[in-house]
Amino acid sequence: MHCLRFTHALSEAHEHKDEQITARWIPKAAPLEKRIGEELTLVYVPPHPLVKHWLSVLRNELSSTPVFRSALAELGRFLIYEAARDWLTPCGVAGVEFIDPREPVRVVPILRGGLVLVEHVSSVLPATQTYHIGFVRDETTFQPTLYLNKLPDKFPDGVRVLVADPMLATGGTVIATIDLLKQRNVDHRLIRVVSAAAAPPALDQLSQKFPGLKIYTATVDDEVSEKGDLVPGMGDAGDRSYGT
Repeated sequence: MHCLRFTHALSEAHEHKDEQITARWIPKAAPLEKRIGEELTLVYVPPHPLVKHWLSVLRNELSSTPVFRSALAELGRFLIYEAARDWLTPCGVAGVEFIDPREPVRVVPILRGGLVLVEHVSSVLPATQTYHIGFVRDETTFQPTLYLNKLPDKFPDGVRVLVADPMLATGGTVIATIDLLKQRNVDHRLIRVVSAAAAPPALDQLSQKFPGLKIYTATVDDEVSEKGDLVPGMGDAGDRSYGT
């Protein structure tokens, strides 16, 4: 059995399913009585060697802009593949599986790095619709301010949404995004978050606000710096992807 033991807080139940390392995330502040039987956030860390390879390229400060961008896009391809596993629908006598083109997966990349993370989404999911959203973060309070919102006023019932945010550090940006989606008729249990790296503060916040959410990431870093950055992290994914 493969187990991912977070040093922060984890339930005792770990499972290895579909070649993924899976862990139930329990926020540190959760009372004991609420930890039993409550729907918890699930964190998936695929153990594929190429996931580890691309993550290593992202962490390398010597990786050039084209190399970093390519690595982030390739990592996104693997993570999206894992996130879409149970979105396949059985059909026909031969048991063929497909994603219903009449119900495309809605893809929401958080600018700028999220764009690169979903660069290959069409090669994994045959039917998608993409909606862009952008935030700027206050470097003192770490609070996000919305500057671009291309989401529709309302999504259809039961819609499946893939949110891409390269780094989940404090969690402010992705939480603000999910809040906007929920205001537009999206069930957070039908949202999959894809991220190159995550950290305990973001996972705590997501677990408390959105029980049942599923997160797919290449790694869970140890901590977040005083500046709100992942440690060890990979730098600013947007800046490194676009050479700015």
